[in-house]
Amino acid sequence: MAPTLALLALLAPGLVVVALPACDYPAHLWCSSREIAVACQAESRCANLSHPTAPPVELSLYYESLCPACRGFLVEQLFTTWLLLPSETMNITLVPYGNAQEKKVGGKWQFQCQHGSEECLGNMIQACLMHEAENFTTYFPVIFCMESGTSATKNLEACLQVYAPQLDAGRIAACVRGDLGAALMHRNAQLTEALDPPHQYVPWIVINGKHTDELQEQAQRSLLRLVCQLYQGEKPEGCQSATAPKPRAVCKR
Repeated sequence: MAPTLALLALLAPGLVVVALPACDYPAHLWCSSREIAVACQAESRCANLSHPTAPPVELSLYYESLCPACRGFLVEQLFTTWLLLPSETMNITLVPYGNAQEKKVGGKWQFQCQHGSEECLGNMIQACLMHEAENFTTYFPVIFCMESGTSATKNLEACLQVYAPQLDAGRIAACVRGDLGAALMHRNAQLTEALDPPHQYVPWIVINGKHTDELQEQAQRSLLRLVCQLYQGEKPEGCQSATAPKPRAVCKR
């Protein structure tokens, strides 16, 4: 029995004392689950628990590391939307490959990229980073940092120091130089080539498993507004920050 309840029982022996579930959680977690809300007697304050959980909006971005339109969308639209909305609102998949081409030479995959060998390097660095980090919340800020800088290939270590110091830049570099990096890029090539309809430009945006001209246009003009429209759950506070649409830009094949 909790100390306060035990004291009451001693001071008032005839008083019936009912032990309530212990609340050992900070106030900001009271509404994180129904069990915690009950334990902390906060059910009446947790309006979110009365609504069934809605599935997140699924967004897949097919892009290349040096395409100006891809960098603009990732930095100005996608990262900002991800920051403003709760994690349960949207799931993001990143596929760095874009308008590249691959061929097998001597049993090994080689890649040719739209913006040259530096773009192939940038694509592979990001693919290896994602493989090494595994967790989206760990690698996405690093990719944002790389894409928002002057060089998307020369700032990996600096971006890791700021956003993910626990990651080993040496392991990522080894992945890029070795067979694993080529295998990861080949997988991204397969994912890109399997798109239906086939991609005509990048960034190529797939939302909830579909790509249409209308969804692409809306996503590039105001991704936050689109995600807030598509999300079927209670609208998060970040949806109030939706801004005016921006012009659309692409890198054609």
